[in-house]
Amino acid sequence: MSVRTVASKDFLDARRAKIVWSVGVHYPLLIALFFLQVRLGSVAGPPDLLVALWNMAFVGAVFVPAIALVATYLAIAGERESGSIKYLLSTPVSRRDVVLGKFVSRASIVAASLVLGFAVAAILAVAWFESLHAAVFVKIAALTTVYALAYVAVAIGISAATATRSRAMAGALGFYFATNLVTLNDDISGLAGLEYVLNDVLGLGIGADLIQFVGMVTNPTRAYLVSTIGVFPDGMTATMGLPRPDELSWYVQPEIAAVILVGWLLVPIVLGVRRFDRATLS
Repeated sequence: MSVRTVASKDFLDARRAKIVWSVGVHYPLLIALFFLQVRLGSVAGPPDLLVALWNMAFVGAVFVPAIALVATYLAIAGERESGSIKYLLSTPVSRRDVVLGKFVSRASIVAASLVLGFAVAAILAVAWFESLHAAVFVKIAALTTVYALAYVAVAIGISAATATRSRAMAGALGFYFATNLVTLNDDISGLAGLEYVLNDVLGLGIGADLIQFVGMVTNPTRAYLVSTIGVFPDGMTATMGLPRPDELSWYVQPEIAAVILVGWLLVPIVLGVRRFDRATLS
């Protein structure tokens, strides 16, 4: 009951923050623009919804973490800096309840934004494309939701571990930069640097699959992108230069990536609870 109390109060507080909702509203708008681009750009035949869904997944990889982090990073740190967290903890609410309640609240807000985006995508899919590809659509929506909640969990963990707004912001921005902006460019990504050191400098001959596995474990964006490979037909991924699942080792299969993504949802919450339990509130 205490978790529900914290979640209800925080939801009422968060919904008054215009920046949270303004960022969330942009997701369905971006989806509509990418769907429109596919529809207008198809000159060789009817527009292909699979291409539009791939674009939706790519938009999710870049934009969904921003929604989750902006909506969440001040959830606990903001109240710690203002001192209102002491009042909350003076009620029959434990620190664990605070972390879990904040997660439930912010996850609900982020999920609402995604549901709106998926609804827009479904309407446009029916109106503009010949085939709905319902199975692919549902799987992409499910993976994107788990991906979003993983970043909510990360942001809650960062917020629980920091005592000021500025530190929480720095942590959220740093994590986004390291797992998104850098990740999208393979030439400057952390994995490229790791592969260079292990193989070019040390000459260990580490295979690409093992490097990819390290990337999935240390980066939710890579886990999300790898998991989406298994959603689309092999012929489509091959034309895009992506490996087929049967060409990959068992530990970098899309199903394993999806499990790792769920781990990114759970582990930061556990670490956030432990860190906040030990925090000294000034």
